[in-house]
Amino acid sequence: MVPEDGAQQAAAATAEHPAVSEVDSFRRQVDDLASKTDVLERRVNEVVGFYDGKKHGSGGRRASGSSRYAANGARDSNCKGMPDLTRQLTGIIRQITSHEWSAPFLQPVDVVGLQLDDYHKIITKPMDFSTIQNKMEGKDGTKYKSVREIYSDVRLIFTNAMTYNDEHHDVHIMAKLLLEKFEEKWLQLLPKVENEERKQQVEPNDVPTTDTSPEDAIAKLAKDTDDELNEINKQLEMLRNMVVQRCRKMTTDEKRKLGAGLCHLTPDDLSKALELVAQDNPDFQTTAEEVDLDMDAQVKAPLF
Repeated sequence: MVPEDGAQQAAAATAEHPAVSEVDSFRRQVDDLASKTDVLERRVNEVVGFYDGKKHGSGGRRASGSSRYAANGARDSNCKGMPDLTRQLTGIIRQITSHEWSAPFLQPVDVVGLQLDDYHKIITKPMDFSTIQNKMEGKDGTKYKSVREIYSDVRLIFTNAMTYNDEHHDVHIMAKLLLEKFEEKWLQLLPKVENEERKQQVEPNDVPTTDTSPEDAIAKLAKDTDDELNEINKQLEMLRNMVVQRCRKMTTDEKRKLGAGLCHLTPDDLSKALELVAQDNPDFQTTAEEVDLDMDAQVKAPLF
């Protein structure tokens, strides 16, 4: 939290230099989107790694009813790996719940007490660590069938918080940090998870398979990741439009400097720059031997 006198100083600085504050705001938004993208990139790599590993582990056979994973380690006499993985994941969860910022996520959101009338309209599947603990112990009549299901629900706690709360809200910031810590720990455990899943691949008539398989869990992760990527694209487009609206025409000196800078670009970088210009100008030919760039019509400078 910012001390009161510090907040007053910040407000005064903003009043004197509103443009600087706006630039900082744009920069924070870009940094936040970059951080989210890093997390999503790790998830994409996880999805790709899962299917690559499954392909090589099954000798290239198509996943079907004749080749499935037992999600809960059904062969108790032969496979002890899944319970061990659950214990390791429980240890990771314990580290997260011991963090000083974990308090808002330990129990269900007090929708009535906090007067969050729209919470269930925005969050369709609430989640918290006490609910996860109860399900791990089978107290509510259901139980997790795989560590990937547990992983998915832990992620849901934080993504719910980040969805409902504004990016500058304390809870959003806390959820983002804890999610990054959890994802980092999960990626360290993931090779063991994939290795154990390959060991537990079963043939028909071996043992009954469960309703939820690793394939289902990874498919859900892929869908969630795709949805979040689409949301980031929307935020980027909104941010781009906001920046464009705050632009002005360049001065003669600025155009001269830009022209000189373009002359020093490598061919690849110059092509990328021209492609950016062409995004808002469909008739602009980027592959012509010579191009005529009207800076007054196509290039603007930030109004800061």
